[in-house]
Parts: sequence; structure tokens; C-alpha cells
Amino acid sequence: MNKKTYTLTGILSLLSMSVLSAQVATDPGDYKPLPAGIDLGILYLQQTVHEDFYSSGKEISDVAGIDKLTSDIGLFRWVHYIDIGGYIVDPQIIIPFGEVSLDTTGGTTSSSGVGDPIIGATIWIYNDTETKKAFGLTGLVSIPIGEYKASKGPVNIGENRWKFITQAAYTTPLTESFSLALIAEYTFFGENDDYITASKEQDDQYGMQLHLTKNFTPTTSASLSYYHDFGGETSLNDVKQNDELNNSSFNITLSHFIQPDIQVMLEYGRSIDIHNGFFETDRFNARFVKVF
Repeated sequence: MNKKTYTLTGILSLLSMSVLSAQVATDPGDYKPLPAGIDLGILYLQQTVHEDFYSSGKEISDVAGIDKLTSDIGLFRWVHYIDIGGYIVDPQIIIPFGEVSLDTTGGTTSSSGVGDPIIGATIWIYNDTETKKAFGLTGLVSIPIGEYKASKGPVNIGENRWKFITQAAYTTPLTESFSLALIAEYTFFGENDDYITASKEQDDQYGMQLHLTKNFTPTTSASLSYYHDFGGETSLNDVKQNDELNNSSFNITLSHFIQPDIQVMLEYGRSIDIHNGFFETDRFNARFVKVF
């Protein structure tokens, strides 16, 4: 695929970059280590609307005949905190579900169902309970058993490939009421050998995430988050697609404990700059946490 000619397979490859940027987008407070013995049951509800499709930094929506990509996704996540040799570790499982819909001049393509489950854990190799500074390392594996149909390309809940997602995070207070979390992410991809009419491979993807949080009270906080993703160029039948990421976005978050063991978090976000893929016009997230 060159800058002037866009094949269907090439366009769908670019579309996948919109769906897959930030493999695991963290929320403010995710990397705060909790005491051993605590369990969290978490429900995420996310709606994103993507418009204005970009290739190599240029908007090509009209050329490609693409109107809008909408996703309504839910995630169920269970986290359990344990102590292993003096280190806090949190084994967890994430199960996605929902619907993805792509509107084009040729009609609408959609997919719904249960996606690929993700399992893994974080280990905090540094955790100072007095200064509240911490450093954690995360390993997550995405298991390709979710709903997937080759003909729908990236408009799928599942991906038909293995993924290994790693993160490293440092959290620290800045003042009595402000705190900062810095997260680096690196993802390795397996091959999807049934992608439309091709075999799809993808280079490693990496990125950074930042959360600046203001605590108004012990139960209420607001955060500004920034995400930037790089790399991840795809190949179809060993042909490079020139679709590597250099995309950025932001979220604004408000969280509150409505009861000592129940937290509600609301978020709004959108893209800042897109090199390849859809510009995310609006993102609405709601998160509900039950502490056990």
C-alpha cells in the first residue's frame, strides 16, 4: 500500500491500529499497591466514537469511504492481592465483552460477543508504605479464544492471536494532595494466520501513560491522564503496511467512594494527535469497584 492507493486489506490493517492503541490503558490509582488479602471486583463500561480516519498523518476518510467506528465495550476484572516473600502481588483476570461497529459508504459491519480474556499479575518490587512511593512490574497474556470472524478483520471482539503485554509503573506523591503515576508499556504480538485473506503479523508496540491526580478528600479525587503509543507496524503476507503508531490522547477522570467499599469512576477523553488510524472524537468510561 502506498500513499495514494488504499486496498481494502490495507485500510482494515490501518483500522486495527485504532482499535489496538494502548493495549491496556490504565486508570488513575491502578498501580497503588493494596494490602494482601483484599479482592477487587471491577466493572468497566466504555463507549468510544472514532471519526476522521488518518494515514501517515493525513485525513483520508472520504478516500477510504469510511464514516465512523463505534465501540461499546464492557470489561469484568477480578484482582486478588497476596504477599509472596514480602512482595505484594495481584493475580488478575480481565474478560472483555461488547460490540464494535464500522460504518462505511458500503454499509455497516459489526461484531459482538465475548473477547479474548487477559490473565496476569503485577509485582511491586518497591513499596514504601511511609512515603507512598512504589514501583511495580506487570505481565499480562491475552488468550485468543474470543469471538472472531476472519472476514471482519479488525471489526472483531477477539483478535485470533496471542499477546504478551508488559508494563512498568512508578507512583509517587508530589504534595500532600497531588500524586503522579508514570507507566511504560511494551507489547509482543503473535501471528494471526486468518486475517481476511492474509496472514497478519505486527511489530512490537510500546507507549507511555501518565496520571496526575488531585485528592480533594480521602474519598474523592480528579485526574488528568495522557497516553502516547508508538510502533506496532503490521505486515500482511510479509508486506509492510506503513501503519506504525505515533498517536496521543487524554482522559479527565473523577472518582468517588460512595461507600467505604464501593468506588465510582467517570471519565471523558479524546485523541490529541493521530498518525495512523481513527481520531477518537469522544470516549466515555464508567468504572465501578467493589472491595472485598
